[in-house]
Amino acid sequence: MTFQSRIRFSVIGINHGHIYQQANALLGAGAELVSFYAQEPDLVANFARTYPQARPARSAQEILEDDSIHLVASAAIPNERAPLGIAAMQHGKDFMSDKPGFTTLAQLAEARRVQAETRRIYSVYFGERFENTATVKAGELALSGAIGKVVQTIGMGPHRTNLPNRPAWFFRRAQYGGILNDIASHQVDQFLFFTGSTRAEVVASQVANYKHPQYPELEDFGDVTLRGDAGTGYVRVDWYTPDGLGTWGDVRLFVLGTEGYMEIRKYCDLAGRPGENHLFLVDHKGIHYVDCSQVALGSGRLLLNDVINRTETLMPQAHCFLASELALQAEAQAKRLGYLVDAG
Repeated sequence: MTFQSRIRFSVIGINHGHIYQQANALLGAGAELVSFYAQEPDLVANFARTYPQARPARSAQEILEDDSIHLVASAAIPNERAPLGIAAMQHGKDFMSDKPGFTTLAQLAEARRVQAETRRIYSVYFGERFENTATVKAGELALSGAIGKVVQTIGMGPHRTNLPNRPAWFFRRAQYGGILNDIASHQVDQFLFFTGSTRAEVVASQVANYKHPQYPELEDFGDVTLRGDAGTGYVRVDWYTPDGLGTWGDVRLFVLGTEGYMEIRKYCDLAGRPGENHLFLVDHKGIHYVDCSQVALGSGRLLLNDVINRTETLMPQAHCFLASELALQAEAQAKRLGYLVDAG
């Protein structure tokens, strides 16, 4: 495969709306969207309207066999992402998956094997860190030593269920992978990033279905405690966001350092400030509100740089796989509470 003046990418699988964020990040960085494939006519129609420059492909195989394509992006049904990513790497392409990138530890093991064999990139789009300016700024501040050595993160990821608009796979655990593997993968990624941990373990985890017994395979609550070689973490996620909140979830991240701490209110501020991306920092000098409105987002640019130069500027491959492994392990060993049934 030879690189053109622009990185050419295609999309396979558009079952989650995150694919639009993924595509926009790549397009904003200068990549060219060439083609796309999905099986669902309604999803195809909307994607085609949004990106008229992209050619509908007749099959996923058509895209995989197109030697002019450098990168495949996907937000397919979660349990279909890893097999697609493995096939993309085997066809000499890099791969950008929506989170979660895997739904079983067996999928992860095979992806690790193929990635080591092909040396292609298997990237998971952790949008809560990559595409949130307050989180990007918090990362810069943490790396600069603004709060001393980071020793713990607490990540909270509440979501609104919006049940009438959810597809059937949303309620099937084998397809979505469980709440800790799905939603909490964001917070696990941030735990590793902010603490700088390169090895970690799941100390304890639990999941429940407290509110939705009519959907016995849906997990609507979960939490996990993590221990890394450079810090600890706690994650809580749920599907309980009430309709009175003006956004889909009051997602927060707390970063504790030896000389201060930060709180990121990602999508709203209950104290009354309008908009998103609120960052508060407390240190020995006082309490600071950090304006994140001018912070540049660069995940698409960094990934394209990695595709061209075979580097790991967006995220080390080992980090990507470790974050996925921890989320999968947390789900697999979770104590099951509430109305849950064994979905296999």
